[in-house]
Amino acid sequence: MKRVGFTLIELLVVIAIIAVLMGILMPALRTVRDQAKRVHCVANVRTLSLAWLQYANNNDDLLVGGNVPRSPDFKNATETLWVQPPQDEAGEYTGEHPTLEDEIRGIERGALFSYVKMAEAYRCPADQRKRDPSKADYRSFSIAGGMNGEERWNYTERGLRKYSEIRNPATKYVFVEEGEPRKWNMGSWIIYPTGDSWCDPLSVWHGNRTCLGWADGHAEMHQWEDPRTLEMEEYFSGGSWSPNHPGSPDLKFMQMHYALKPASQ
Repeated sequence: MKRVGFTLIELLVVIAIIAVLMGILMPALRTVRDQAKRVHCVANVRTLSLAWLQYANNNDDLLVGGNVPRSPDFKNATETLWVQPPQDEAGEYTGEHPTLEDEIRGIERGALFSYVKMAEAYRCPADQRKRDPSKADYRSFSIAGGMNGEERWNYTERGLRKYSEIRNPATKYVFVEEGEPRKWNMGSWIIYPTGDSWCDPLSVWHGNRTCLGWADGHAEMHQWEDPRTLEMEEYFSGGSWSPNHPGSPDLKFMQMHYALKPASQ
């Protein structure tokens, strides 16, 4: 009599083989997916970095305003802002209770958007924050405070205003991946230039790497060495601020490449 179909043992063997193959293939697929996100993120940050550089070229060496005000008075800012804060269609500030649409509207009304022309470039594809339309958590990148950001106004007043003031542009970062716990990336990205403490959040969305955009227009993934750096986002989400990391090579790297005027100026 001719047999039809598989026996139970044969089915179990096939299932076991499929399970083994999936166990082999899934890590490889995840690796490929993660690599694709890294490439996409680097491309986005390079686009922003080149737009930032082009703005200075087109505006007599002046750097675009790197601070995003947390205030309804943003319209009175003396600097042209690279992105504007969340706002409604009429341009009224909604930063205390912003929506995703409000934040994207602020991006599109910023000074760099005419060079970039797509809001997607302002977001890292590996940014895992929930994209809830009722909340603003879209933009993944901030400008370093020394690049005509908050350092010029609220802190040491050593922030740079002109591109020609940047010493060795290829060694000074402009864009940093930041996932603020306060609804949207406010202000600019600040780090204490000396000491053992960070200041603002640094996000690590690529395993042990973060994408940085530099003042000469290039972008790259930087690999971190200190395990404490990888836990920073969890630290900030718990409500704490300015983690203290004595001896951290990552902190020293970011301090070394943070652009400020010399203290004597």
